[in-house]
Amino acid sequence: MQRRRTGTIAAVSALGMTAVLGGCGVTGGSGDVTLKLVAADYGDSAANSSQKYWDHLVEEYESKHPDVKVDVSVYSWNDVDRKVKEMVDAGQEPDMAQIGAYADYADKDLLYTADDLLSITAQADLASQLATAGQVKGVQYGMPFAASTRLLFYNKTLFKQAGITPPKTWDELADDARALKAQGVKYPYALPLGPEEAQAETMQWLLSGGGGYTDDVGTYGIDSAKNVATFDWLKDDLVDKGLTGPVAPGRLNRADAFAAFAKGDVGMLNGHPSLMKIAAKKGVKYGMVPMPGVDGESRNTMGVADWMMAFKKNGHAKQVGDFLDFVYSTKNVLAFSREYDLLPVTTSASEAMSNDKRDADLKPFLDQLPVSELYPVGNTSWAQVAAVVKKEIGEAVAPNGSPAGTLAQIQSTAAMAENAQ
Repeated sequence: MQRRRTGTIAAVSALGMTAVLGGCGVTGGSGDVTLKLVAADYGDSAANSSQKYWDHLVEEYESKHPDVKVDVSVYSWNDVDRKVKEMVDAGQEPDMAQIGAYADYADKDLLYTADDLLSITAQADLASQLATAGQVKGVQYGMPFAASTRLLFYNKTLFKQAGITPPKTWDELADDARALKAQGVKYPYALPLGPEEAQAETMQWLLSGGGGYTDDVGTYGIDSAKNVATFDWLKDDLVDKGLTGPVAPGRLNRADAFAAFAKGDVGMLNGHPSLMKIAAKKGVKYGMVPMPGVDGESRNTMGVADWMMAFKKNGHAKQVGDFLDFVYSTKNVLAFSREYDLLPVTTSASEAMSNDKRDADLKPFLDQLPVSELYPVGNTSWAQVAAVVKKEIGEAVAPNGSPAGTLAQIQSTAAMAENAQ
């Protein structure tokens, strides 16, 4: 989800909606309650805007709950986090927000806990690793709303022309990239470390090298020996050998890399489920495999989740909880996931999707979810750290760049940001 993710799953780019924010959580004289929800748009056009999804869901809910009204405003991923922050800063918190991060609001004691809201059945149905990622100091405030994982996409036609097979190791990936370059492929391996979603590509590679942004106890270790070794390999074996294409990785954004793949100019790149439709629309024959690792398939892949949270200010815990139980029903989670090519965040919906032939194209991503690792979103400093990664990580593989130096600089910023919390 550069998303947005993201990233954001955030990881999904969306079309903005020009909704106008109304009153938040108004309680009328009749005793009726209006709940305000601000949500992100996962659609790529007005035709499949998330506003349509929410309008249909709310209509069904309100027909069974005449004493509760739900007012939903949908904004693009470029705007939604900022809109919610502006509302909070103005003392006009919505009852619910479905956005990219929750930890800052939890840290300020503005949110209900999941225990305050969801029924025991609904809470237990949330995928365990996603629910855990929604915790701050062991208490869950963020409820996962959408998820995705990443796989290595490859162009089947280009691979056949080069006489190669999908890689399982870094060395095989480099060998394949050299063969693709010899065939004149513009981007043998597209490495988008540009500011749009550099934190995602970075994390995928760190995980494939046995590292990550944090250690086992959640402490930043961005300049660990494993992470430095990963970026040394990227620079020495891919970038410096001209195997990542004509655009410097630090200037290549994910959306541009996806567009190049859809044009048939990319041999391999990391992608999330939305790339399937993008490629298919352009007639690109593609395959998907787990991310290669140093000695074999990577043991971990990157997962991305976006979050639902509920603010305490308006005091509507009972009504919000009842509405969210409806939102997280198996039927509604499946409907959202299928509409936007995302992964279910509940166990029941995941099992249903795994067993349904119509969801076969999403199953490879779904299979990765149990072994996925998410951004350290429970760290209130993560938003600041991610911003620094987006800005600076491309320098690690620049012609005169130093992976160790760049990662050390990012680690220093991360440590200071964490200590300031």
